[in-house]
Amino acid sequence: ALSDSKKFEGSSDLVHLRYHMGPVLSSPINIYIIWYGNWAPTHQLLIKDFILSISAKNPHSPSVAQWWSTVSLYTDQTGANISRSVVIAGEYSDRRYSNGVTLTRLSIQQVIANAVRSKPFPVDHKNGIYLVLTSTDVAVQDFCRAVCGFHYFTFPSMVGYTLPYAWVGNSGKQCPEVCAYPFALPEYMAGGGPGKLRPPNGDVGIDGMISVIGHELAELSSNPLVNAWYAGEDPTAPTEIGDLCEGLYGTGGGGGYIGQVMKDSGGRTYNMKGRRGRKYLVQWIWNPLMQACSGPNALD
Repeated sequence: ALSDSKKFEGSSDLVHLRYHMGPVLSSPINIYIIWYGNWAPTHQLLIKDFILSISAKNPHSPSVAQWWSTVSLYTDQTGANISRSVVIAGEYSDRRYSNGVTLTRLSIQQVIANAVRSKPFPVDHKNGIYLVLTSTDVAVQDFCRAVCGFHYFTFPSMVGYTLPYAWVGNSGKQCPEVCAYPFALPEYMAGGGPGKLRPPNGDVGIDGMISVIGHELAELSSNPLVNAWYAGEDPTAPTEIGDLCEGLYGTGGGGGYIGQVMKDSGGRTYNMKGRRGRKYLVQWIWNPLMQACSGPNALD
């Protein structure tokens, strides 16, 4: 029984994750990154290394590629699985803050439109997803208060095309205790519990952001047009494959405990490795076969 297994957490007969007949990203996935605001090259490298680790060959175990293998279990109505081929097909740096330092959900689509019209990369209807990443000095509607990232699709009236996209913000200076947990803790948790953890790459904002990027890429791939895989009856507020495992990073997780994870010689916490041995702490994903959350660092 799942409840007797140490490999899988959060199993429940009460979770009604259903397929709603829409597409998943079964073709090779081309990610187009829009760096909005002021970005340090070292921070960009960390994020890109995580994304490129999804398709890494002969990965270090437990790996990002093994984590994505759970995402790839999801299929469309033809039986085609989400692709394991994920590449960075293009990048665009919006250093001039084309839409200012305060963005709404709608103006994020305008950021994508600006990037597409400047032609640094093509409009990729079939294989493309557009990832908007905002720097620490950019405020976004609902950021910190309700969301750390989200995904949707662009409106033809805004961009000219329907394109799946995701946004994730760098919370390092705005709300690390909300969006970079467990590397930063809310005030009400001060002095209680295990305390905050050391980020694997030494940057609270970027390391926290990478887990949110993983969360959003998993959900975008399994529910790109908000009509594929989700729980609940309201497609405008779906509970998706990342939401079901929020806060779970290892065996035994739940109830505010992230689960058993690893520490390196410097005391930095991680649960998976990238293509060059770089370490990351990324939340687990709902496994459709096990009907539970699972990850590559699960203990036997």
